[in-house]
Amino acid sequence: MSFEPLDPPSAAADLRGDEAFVGIDAQVLDFWRFAMSDLRMNNTRGYLAEFLVARALGLQDVRRVEWEAYDLLFEGISVEVKSSALLQAWPQERHSRLSFSGLRTGPRGSRTLNADVYVFCTQTSVRHSEYDPLDLAEWTFHVVSRKALDATAGDSIGLAGVERISGGATPWAGLADAVREAHRGSPER
Repeated sequence: MSFEPLDPPSAAADLRGDEAFVGIDAQVLDFWRFAMSDLRMNNTRGYLAEFLVARALGLQDVRRVEWEAYDLLFEGISVEVKSSALLQAWPQERHSRLSFSGLRTGPRGSRTLNADVYVFCTQTSVRHSEYDPLDLAEWTFHVVSRKALDATAGDSIGLAGVERISGGATPWAGLADAVREAHRGSPER
């Protein structure tokens, strides 16, 4: 069986949410509510963290690309965003261990860090009754250069390690400056 070469994928449509499905009484917004209404879910929390960092960096009109080597491009600096949380969407006997995985990607034996700067985002709420992922006061952000991360981490790192190499948390409003500083390779980062 022979196939003709495929044409390259077109750019993703810039959806607003009011677009209608064909053959079903539903709109894109209905799908978004179905798929992403629980911001505690690991994958959705990751998307939210990427969105929060993008907004802090002043990136208003970016769209995430699922299989890109990094999450954001800011002033020529590649940025990878990682997230973790104490609470999950399922019943828990204790808080989750705060860790960040999937730092190195690529084929076995040649896995590497792919971004210039890493932003580690932690949703810090300790009680389900008070959990509000839309409240920036419940998030902490740590910014780390690739060089600092490469010297200390394998494929994953715990929050204590991130705190040690980041020099401390960065306020959301200070993320753009912290990313620039980490990219310059200052000793603190």
